[in-house]
Amino acid sequence: MNNLNIWQQLVEQTKLRWPEVLEATSIHIQLVFFSMILAVLIAVTLGIVITRVPKLKTGVLGAAGIMQTIPSLAVLGFMIPIFGIGVKTAIAALFLYSLLPIMRNTYTGIKDVDPATIEAAKGMGMTSMQILFKVELPLAIPIIMAGIRTAAVINVGNATLAAFIGAGGLGDFIFLGITRGIDGLILLGAIPAAILAIALETFFSAVERWTTPKGLR
Repeated sequence: MNNLNIWQQLVEQTKLRWPEVLEATSIHIQLVFFSMILAVLIAVTLGIVITRVPKLKTGVLGAAGIMQTIPSLAVLGFMIPIFGIGVKTAIAALFLYSLLPIMRNTYTGIKDVDPATIEAAKGMGMTSMQILFKVELPLAIPIIMAGIRTAAVINVGNATLAAFIGAGGLGDFIFLGITRGIDGLILLGAIPAAILAIALETFFSAVERWTTPKGLR
């Protein structure tokens, strides 16, 4: 089939299914949003903990790394007995896939802070918590945000697999297009997903610039 026919299919399918595309995009965004909120809260916390308790580093990062090696469909399968079929399972799986880049970057960002800066903060009488929130985290923000951006973009792609467990999203069109042999349907799911990934990358880049101390921009 030539490219012209593929684009004609895309145009036709878009006209027929535009309300469904909007609904699927909304569901896709929700899957990514809620999984990322959980991942940021947990992964940043764990990243901070392993900077304070170094002996936990190997085990925590190792466990998160193992999750990254398991195929996405397999993770979804493992989650079904726990959460059942649907949105909860998809969010849980996406959450697990988001942990490693955020956690690793949080750890790296904090450990890369100049020891002299930390010593100067201690000399000013700052407590450990004050040093963490007023010195280490602000200086580590660019690296942490890079991890969050990476996790968000990965999640947009992985969220398309949620269609296989009835969680909806843009993967529905991709799955339907594959089963029916309609390339236009595949593009109807793939193109909005790609646009969403680019939009998230742009958004988090802007957040990174806004949260990074002026001297580090």
